[in-house]
Amino acid sequence: MQKSPRDRFDDVPRATGRVGAHRAEQPGMNGLVVLLWSAAVALVLIVCGIFVSLVMMDRISLFGGDEPAPVQTAPGVVAEVDPSYRVLILNATPEEGLVAEVREKLLDEGWSTEDVFGSDGASQEFSKTTVFYVADEDEGAALGLADLLGGAEVQKSDFYAALNDTDEPQLTVVIGLDRVDGEPTDSETPAP
Repeated sequence: MQKSPRDRFDDVPRATGRVGAHRAEQPGMNGLVVLLWSAAVALVLIVCGIFVSLVMMDRISLFGGDEPAPVQTAPGVVAEVDPSYRVLILNATPEEGLVAEVREKLLDEGWSTEDVFGSDGASQEFSKTTVFYVADEDEGAALGLADLLGGAEVQKSDFYAALNDTDEPQLTVVIGLDRVDGEPTDSETPAP
């Protein structure tokens, strides 16, 4: 075997301590600490991702109330009571029995029993009774239903569209705190 030529590093004394210490394991790093920090970072990233997704899907409102802004009705839209629509009624108040009252009112107006259904909503702090519709062609029926209920608001939103399990058009009535006494007051009914 051939010997390498002599250079200036051959004169360095060998008693200088550890060689390659920059590659040694950090004495303060523990495997459990690294695992816990990794889990904490992953949890923060997952929570941030879910929050951003909910904001982008308009499921969470950052700078406003929990109700969407009212929709301006298009000119020439005529309110009509149309019992061919399915109607979902959600009670967003702490008072019980409001769904049954609204359901009876609709059944008296010609809706069939299988087309009117409802339950208590997830929230109990919805301020104003509102009729939600999905498509523009549903606006006239939503306005008619709102008039039938005594002056409810009307808004276009696809938030409740996933609750429709058929191809038939559906309107959603969310009963608000303005109906806790049963009927709206004169100040809540819209001017003609």
